[in-house]
Amino acid sequence: METLKGIPVSPGVAISRAVVLDAERHVIPRRRVSMNQVPGELSRLQQALERSRGDVEQLREQTAATIGEDLAKIFDAHQAMLEDPHVIQQIERRIKTDLVCAEYAVYAVMRGFAERFRQMENRFVRERVHDVWDLERRILRHLIGRTRKDLEELTQPAVVIAHDLTPSQTASLDKEKIIALATDIGGQTSHTGILAHALGIPAIVGLEEVTSKANPGDTVIIDGNRGLVIIDPDAAQLLEYRQSVKRIAELESSLDKLVDLPAETKDGTHITLMANIEFPSEIQPALEKGATGIGLYRTEFLYLASDRPPTEEQQYEAYKQAIAALDGKPLTIRTLDLGADKFQDRGSTPTNHVERNPFLGCRSIRFCLQNLPLFKTQLRAILRASVEGPMRIMFPLITSVMELRQARMILNDVMEDLEDEGIAFRDDIPVGIMIEVPSAALQAGTLRNDVDFFSIGTNDLIQYTLAVDRGNERVASLYSGAHPAVIQLIAQVLGAARKSDLEVSLCGEMGGEPEYTMMLLGMGLRSLSITPPAIPEVKKIIRIVTIDRCQRVARKAGSLESEREVLNFLRAETRRVDPDVVTSGAMEY
Repeated sequence: METLKGIPVSPGVAISRAVVLDAERHVIPRRRVSMNQVPGELSRLQQALERSRGDVEQLREQTAATIGEDLAKIFDAHQAMLEDPHVIQQIERRIKTDLVCAEYAVYAVMRGFAERFRQMENRFVRERVHDVWDLERRILRHLIGRTRKDLEELTQPAVVIAHDLTPSQTASLDKEKIIALATDIGGQTSHTGILAHALGIPAIVGLEEVTSKANPGDTVIIDGNRGLVIIDPDAAQLLEYRQSVKRIAELESSLDKLVDLPAETKDGTHITLMANIEFPSEIQPALEKGATGIGLYRTEFLYLASDRPPTEEQQYEAYKQAIAALDGKPLTIRTLDLGADKFQDRGSTPTNHVERNPFLGCRSIRFCLQNLPLFKTQLRAILRASVEGPMRIMFPLITSVMELRQARMILNDVMEDLEDEGIAFRDDIPVGIMIEVPSAALQAGTLRNDVDFFSIGTNDLIQYTLAVDRGNERVASLYSGAHPAVIQLIAQVLGAARKSDLEVSLCGEMGGEPEYTMMLLGMGLRSLSITPPAIPEVKKIIRIVTIDRCQRVARKAGSLESEREVLNFLRAETRRVDPDVVTSGAMEY
């Protein structure tokens, strides 16, 4: 038995047999051709390129139909490279000048591109090497006549284990057969993670050596909630996980009955439950889980899905689509929350700047304030869409009053521009900020004077308060919302907001973990925005407790000295009111 820890990028638990993919890196010999054979090789190349374009277009349409147009934009870059005259001419020149076969010309040119991408300082540009490899393999398969059969011929559900998966491979996975993914490399913003999350498949990346540890046919447990892969589990662990999977399935079935019931405590206090989303296509499933609106619409994928920033019109259409899907329910749009290490702008963005510590560097609102054309374009799109339905704007990672006032000044400038152009927008659109760094939490009493609402982003608040990179498996055990310092900061924000009757929501993963529900309600929170699958269970807790009991729980939790004491206490209290609850620690080993 072997247990590996990686970075969870899509939640859920799966138990199945492993399919271990090879890297499919063809080594192409330098086969020479005669001058008379050159036209034939050029013809073969054109046919392979044409078939590859057809493959990519079909894959794009399939992705758009199954998981949304935004995700399908991943393949725009593939199509662009297949049609790029510069790329095609280089391959043709190899064939004509070096008198080599089409396979070798493709291999040599594409490997050259990949190597140049790989040596780039910018991390997002480096990650594009996987797109180049994807295209290389696709073209070579048409030239050589090889096709992948290992996934296509599956007759039973399986877990896919690979060094990495290309966007094409991930998007074309059959959810009925492929029930989970695990890869050696990758991060939280990798295409594999984004697509797996949209497909609803549990996935873990950054495992480093899962392909060398797992063999085809091994029984594997993928715990996408905790980032664990267990290879050849012993009987006890296998039984425990199977019972947990069964219990979760039964619980989900029973929770479906709560969807249309109000999120209201036993003593009549109403709690607003909204959802966090990345794509408009996620709205309907969120509403079906009982969400009363969208408390956090992450807009980053509009930028990551293509080589170029989305235009104002593309963003406007995406926001308008989200508003239409909500049919009158509220939408909170968070402005761009990316850094220079992840976002490639071929215009004004400083993509060549090396970020030694991206989490403490030029990201989120800092990035936007240093790239005003990009920021203004997004704000224009948001404001134009604001006339379509109820909407709010939320600025991320605000660390000081000056940053907030700068952002509001830019927003006012954009409003003036739209007014001068005669373009309709809502001039009283509510503006809020995410409280996700200690400086903002400590200055909440000052920041409240310049905003209409707060949203506590616990994911980053925990990370910055405890100095723990939540994507680093070596220190993942130190990352905990139960740390007394985190609880004190949340209490401070709520206290500052209460003095001016300012609305406060919480939109981090902490809000979706049922063991924290009573404590958060007892501290004064009346609005949560969480991942859609977590809504029913949190609602169940809400409906079986009183505010008085929650306040007693919050006072006791606030008096404890360590995160272990706090978490043990909260889990015990949660199980007292709901013995069937599945807490985040139910499957720790």
